[in-house]
Amino acid sequence: MKTDIEIARSIELKKIKRVAEEIGIPREEVENYGRYIAKIPERLIDEKRVKESRLILVTAITATPTGIGKTTVSVGLALGLNKIGRRAIVALREPSLGPCFGMKGGAAGGGYAQVLPMEKINLHFTGDFHAITSAHNMISALLDNHLYQNQAKGFGLKEILWRRVLDVNDRSLRSIVVGLGPKSNGITQESGFDITAASEIMAILCLASGIDDLRRRIDNILLGFTYDDQPFTVKDLGVGGAITALLKDAIHPNLVQTTEGTAAFVHGGPFANIAHGCNSLLATKMAMTYGDYVVTEAGFSADLGAEKFYNIKCRRGGLQPCLTVLVATAQGLKMHGGVPLTRIKELDMEGLRAGLSNLDKHLRNLRAFGQTVVVVFNRFADDSAEEMELLRRHCEQELGVGFVVNDAYAQGGEGAVEMARLVADTIERNPSKPLRFTYEDGDTVRQKVEKIATGLYGAGVVTYSNAASNRIKLIEKMGIAHYPVCIAKTQYSFSADPKQYGSVEGFELHIKDIVINNGAEMIVVIAGEMLRMPGLPKDPQALRIDIVDGQIEGLS
Repeated sequence: MKTDIEIARSIELKKIKRVAEEIGIPREEVENYGRYIAKIPERLIDEKRVKESRLILVTAITATPTGIGKTTVSVGLALGLNKIGRRAIVALREPSLGPCFGMKGGAAGGGYAQVLPMEKINLHFTGDFHAITSAHNMISALLDNHLYQNQAKGFGLKEILWRRVLDVNDRSLRSIVVGLGPKSNGITQESGFDITAASEIMAILCLASGIDDLRRRIDNILLGFTYDDQPFTVKDLGVGGAITALLKDAIHPNLVQTTEGTAAFVHGGPFANIAHGCNSLLATKMAMTYGDYVVTEAGFSADLGAEKFYNIKCRRGGLQPCLTVLVATAQGLKMHGGVPLTRIKELDMEGLRAGLSNLDKHLRNLRAFGQTVVVVFNRFADDSAEEMELLRRHCEQELGVGFVVNDAYAQGGEGAVEMARLVADTIERNPSKPLRFTYEDGDTVRQKVEKIATGLYGAGVVTYSNAASNRIKLIEKMGIAHYPVCIAKTQYSFSADPKQYGSVEGFELHIKDIVINNGAEMIVVIAGEMLRMPGLPKDPQALRIDIVDGQIEGLS
């Protein structure tokens, strides 16, 4: 079979204004970024239509190094729904350069279920990531300058909370010292970098309801504390307008198309292991304005992306998904069943059975949110009929949940017709109930963390470092304990230990630190040894990316 990039190049793309017209967006509202990409102004969102649209979330079992394929399933489901006569749009996150040049090589779907043009989407796209990076680091520069220029007046910060960001996996930048050399180089102090996907600016862009709300949230960003323990914000720095100006275009959702020419909104890119893991609220609502069915995905597994989608994005955006798709693979389940990575492509029915507990736990969690669930088996080339049949019987007969095989990777929309019919029929017959959140706004920070950790992850106890406990006291003092919590932890396990596969119970979840995202209006809780700046693997994908005869190779 052709590679993803070969398939992408074989598709004759529609001009983007035609894609927009086909879903009802006037040509004059389309701001072209070349022939096949456009920005659509957020003022076109119609809240009445949003309420009438059917929103479908795609999530997955616990991640494995072999991948699960949520994006491929998301795109495939939209293709399948359109094949059966439903007006469907897909709404996804933008890829980050970090994983593209690190492990993944790309994040635009796969095979005949991709969003296009994939090379541009995977690389610089419309510059949203660069705008977010620039806006974040502009605050860093302006803050450092403010401290430098006002030190003679006795002004200083007792604690600086604001770090820098870069859209590159670079472990060497996790902890740095700035201002070395002559005094004119600034104040010598410790700092560090997170990846852009973990930037509070990214979270703000993805949660803002519009440009005015974006400005309000930017002003509220907490940068540090003065020596008399007063919070110091971007508003105090006086640069909220300048930072908003850098994001003026980035806030508008990006319109592209699928391999079959249907509309796709790709906007925002927070990771679900270190951030809230959902595409922008504006892009989702834009898709819901123009689509009767909207398929969106949340990063990594259901204990990460889906939990944050419900408890953060839906809570703040007033969204009510009508169905959730839980994606599983035979290879992923076998790995959670104890089968070594080197053997997961081999037939192993006992390993598959042992791994079913991981799927079962995610299903119970999703149902606890009031969600109607359909399990989708994302077919890989090496999968056997016996493995698929075992999973079908387990889902339909033992769990009482709908089950279907997705073949969109190999067949495009035709391979997703059965999936689309099951999803559409389930929505008609048994749509999800109103969302039941894991915690209430009025719960304490500890109660919120512990309800997620014990109720969804299966932890037996939650412990806190002194630093985390002190942050909680500060949060209570600031009067912001009502914010939702965003737990940053490994994507490879329900626990904070990436080597604890399957469905672990009764473990200790240790909270190492807490980051106050006052502008994004959420509390980032860091569990275990989770890092917000990833490193590159021993064999990075960058070694395979090249230009050959004017064409990019190595993206997949």
